Amino acid sequence: MHRINPAKLHHSKWTAVKPQRKEKHFLISEVEFDEDGSVSRCVLEAVMSKNEYEINWRELKDSRKWQQGWK
Repeated sequence: MHRINPAKLHHSKWTAVKPQRKEKHFLISEVEFDEDGSVSRCVLEAVMSKNEYEINWRELKDSRKWQQGWK
């Protein structure tokens, strides 16, 4: 499991371990925090297609699905 600092999520780079729809590399394009400082919304943007997907940011900790950086 990756350790992720929610405050540093915005513009971080991620690689899908099992790409779908030929989308492998992603950027976190949007992060919203609630009044408690917890992440309330996280949006991934595919680098090539520019498609956006809302994701639970905790899923990024699963090394079977995501690798930090572009690999």
